Amino acid sequence: MEVDAPKTGPSGAAQTLAGFLAAAGIFVSLAGVAYRPLRLVPIAILLSLISVGIGGRSARLGMAAVFIGALCFAIGMAVAVVTSNPLW
Repeated sequence: MEVDAPKTGPSGAAQTLAGFLAAAGIFVSLAGVAYRPLRLVPIAILLSLISVGIGGRSARLGMAAVFIGALCFAIGMAVAVVTSNPLW
């Protein structure tokens, strides 16, 4: 008779926190396009990377948040330079 080993991974609360961190990272990234990209977007990418590190059911959302953050950083910097707005 075989006994299945218990799955090791983040608990339900940690998975929920990872989802909230990924969502916050996306929101802050999108806000960084319009307002001070050099100040906001790196923080958003850090939140997203923490979300990916926690993993769980929100790992793909966290990965998407990292890519959205990178895209928002590039777009935000371009918009800030073209419109002569401050970067930070």
